[in-house]
Amino acid sequence: MRVTVGPHVVADTHTSLRVLETSHPPVFYLPRDDVRLDLLRPGAGRSVCEWKGAASYWDVAVPDAVVPRAAWSYEQPLAPYQALRGHLAFYPSTARCTVDGEVVVAQEGDFYGGWITPEIEGPFKGGPGTWGW
Repeated sequence: MRVTVGPHVVADTHTSLRVLETSHPPVFYLPRDDVRLDLLRPGAGRSVCEWKGAASYWDVAVPDAVVPRAAWSYEQPLAPYQALRGHLAFYPSTARCTVDGEVVVAQEGDFYGGWITPEIEGPFKGGPGTWGW
């Protein structure tokens, strides 16, 4: 898996955690050891997932651009999701994300940040009219 912003590699890993939630494509959480932390800075806002806990957001700051809230993390995840500690997830709508060289399509709506690759089929929650599923 690789995450880039313009020509800058932000993350590159062969190790990730794949999280599946009902009606969503997978979200991949990349270990911090495989992320260029020097290109990240704390972003604005927080949100809360009833299952995973409080999310912190991260801006990607490369020499020629700043991408607000391009990634998120659970710094103190709730007990069932402790494995997410020390990992970051990236929105494929804000960065170019690839899995085994295949470009990821962003989940519609951008709230959930799912990664859609050719073998992943919907329908998915996130687009207009899907919030009540």
